[in-house]
Amino acid sequence: MTESTLTGRRIVVIGGSSGMGLATAHAAATAGAEVTIASSNKERLQTALAGLPDGADGLVTDLRNEADVIALFDHVGELNHLVFTAGDAAPPGTVQDTPLTEARAMFDVRLWGAITAVKYAAPRIRRGGSITLTTGTIGVRPAPGRALAATSAAAAEGLVRGLAIELAPIRVNAVPSGTVRTPMWDAIPEPQRTALFATLAQRTLTGTVGEPENIAAAHLHLMQNSFVTGTILTVDGGLLLA
Repeated sequence: MTESTLTGRRIVVIGGSSGMGLATAHAAATAGAEVTIASSNKERLQTALAGLPDGADGLVTDLRNEADVIALFDHVGELNHLVFTAGDAAPPGTVQDTPLTEARAMFDVRLWGAITAVKYAAPRIRRGGSITLTTGTIGVRPAPGRALAATSAAAAEGLVRGLAIELAPIRVNAVPSGTVRTPMWDAIPEPQRTALFATLAQRTLTGTVGEPENIAAAHLHLMQNSFVTGTILTVDGGLLLA
């Protein structure tokens, strides 16, 4: 049976201060959920909270610090759904040219951060609840110099399948995204960014790049549909088929 509403459900969005996470927090709060967002950046967290509906709260959380994650879920208490969208920018570089300390650090947030969050969230998730990880299509279609990023994305999908079995009846899913217009691209000057998005859009079947709201819609679907678990719901405009 599919839930008809998120009203009154407690939802935690880790990485919820910008981009896909913030769009998910907005959509969930608008649907009536009680939303808590977590971010490692205090300024960004405060800005995000100022724009969210009344009742939303948040906590500064460094996913590399286990005590921070424990404190987050102690603050939240019981919850219905966890959405994980956190991730540092992963600079391109071949395995051969990347120092091992830097290579290991690339997994600290996207993979180990997700594992840590699940470890402390799962015992608090109410019956009928879910966990959704956000990853990327690079795990299926790697690019030169992106083997480490591809490994992180592919590992997250394997983690989801394993957790769906291990944590049942908690539902666990993943949303791999294609190119999405988020603040992560803001370091590229605007004219070049516009040209890059135009080029990337041509590689999809829809002829577009994604918006954070597209990913948020997938997150809400996976929260509300109680018959979906262990699923990799790709939202990429048809990139993988183009």
